[in-house]
Amino acid sequence: MKKKLAILGASYLQRPLIEKAKEIGIETHVFAWRDDCVILDIADFFYPISVIEREPILQKCKEIDIHGVTSIGSDIAMPTVNYIAEKMGLVGNTLEATIVTTDKLYMREALTKAGIPCPYFELYLKPTFKDIKRFKFPVIIKPTDRSGSKGVTKVEKPKDVNVAIKRALANSINGRAIVEEFIEGREFSVEMISYKGDHYYLATTDKVTTGAPYFVEIEHHQPADISYTVEKRIIQVVKKALDVLHISNSASHSEILITNDGSIRIIEIAGRMGGDFIGSDLVELSTGYNFLKGVIYLSLGVFTIPQKRIDKFSGVYFLSKEREYLKTIIETSCDSNIVKAEINNLNIRNLQSSDDRSGFIIYKSNKKIVFNNSIH
Repeated sequence: MKKKLAILGASYLQRPLIEKAKEIGIETHVFAWRDDCVILDIADFFYPISVIEREPILQKCKEIDIHGVTSIGSDIAMPTVNYIAEKMGLVGNTLEATIVTTDKLYMREALTKAGIPCPYFELYLKPTFKDIKRFKFPVIIKPTDRSGSKGVTKVEKPKDVNVAIKRALANSINGRAIVEEFIEGREFSVEMISYKGDHYYLATTDKVTTGAPYFVEIEHHQPADISYTVEKRIIQVVKKALDVLHISNSASHSEILITNDGSIRIIEIAGRMGGDFIGSDLVELSTGYNFLKGVIYLSLGVFTIPQKRIDKFSGVYFLSKEREYLKTIIETSCDSNIVKAEINNLNIRNLQSSDDRSGFIIYKSNKKIVFNNSIH
């Protein structure tokens, strides 16, 4: 009998997960609003139920008698994923872990209480910022419960904070925003997978953003350009943070900052695989570990300790108005190192969130590949 896997979400993020599940003989049951669905051609079964509707999805999963439940790259789906896992006795994180990994306020509070360095912050339910004495400008304003740079703004002057808070609140599902200190440094993400409380390190990713004011991610590269000593320090800090946040049975995607003085700050941690092709593509291309397969089998209660089989470089570049020269490279695939390239929106826009990106290039090579306007 085929194993049955419930997958929450039907955007492009879930497509590689569904494809991999089908490749290894797993029956896929996908839940999402039909408006967001781009996987009807590959899902075995599709149910037009929003990923936030816990009880209807739970009842359908019981009816189907699923063997596992998962999602990748989506914070919104994770509360329902772990709710179903708990109610059906399947592999997942606790609801406590879900709360602190999908809400930046609770995450900051838990990390701060445990003595793990993260940015100083304050919560706002309305655009009523007045106390400038606690902050040194610039500051960052963001919703507590969104990813993909949605509603994030860097603000240079106190007079502009409330406008940014209003923008963050408009992007927040729960109507909450935080103002936090802006920290100078290099940004990375750390990819791990955990089973029964043991954490297995996979890769550290160099992240490149647009910078102020919106900090939309435009490039990712593995392995990160850091020393072995720094990598070990990162692993130690992130594993401690995963313990504090009670992440025990899932992939994780930790965003960190290394400050100009070399200290490590946790920006945020998600109890799921990173999006932007980091988990679905880059980890396997750079290490040889099939992260998608690992996540699928983990959700089904079957886990094998990851083994790194290769040492390669991989990365992704995103198309936008700011980098419109990438369009020609995508259309011609003129570099032999390109693994995958696609334009998914002919309306190429300036970036205010990850939703504004119009395409991508994924590469694999023996060295980091630079695509820039001067050579293409």
